[in-house]
Amino acid sequence: QVQLVESGGGLVQAGASLRLSCVASGRTFSRYPMGWFRQGPGKEREFVAGISWSGLNTLYADSVKGRFTISTGGAKNTVYLQMNSLKPEDTAVYYCAARRDGLFTATAVATTRLEYGYWGQGTQVTVSS
Repeated sequence: QVQLVESGGGLVQAGASLRLSCVASGRTFSRYPMGWFRQGPGKEREFVAGISWSGLNTLYADSVKGRFTISTGGAKNTVYLQMNSLKPEDTAVYYCAARRDGLFTATAVATTRLEYGYWGQGTQVTVSS
């Protein structure tokens, strides 16, 4: 059974940093693009950041560009989201995701929900002003 498990969320003040982690188990996603999405209260789930399986290519939503960094762990079954200079509008449940099954180039990154086939349960991030 495939599982993506996020951790690292919490309650912080504006300006603080957090690092989210996502560990995949049940199969290897070493050649799958990975991504982070978030869903704020009363909002649609939105793309935050994506990374190619090689780590060579990353994409970010404009709202987090320059503040968030996505990266993969050495084993490639772990993906991180370093979040700096957090703002109250970053408050949301953050979800880790892996692309749907397929063959991917070393630079392929996905930015839409439909492209992802595996999801974690989410971790809450709350930023107070």
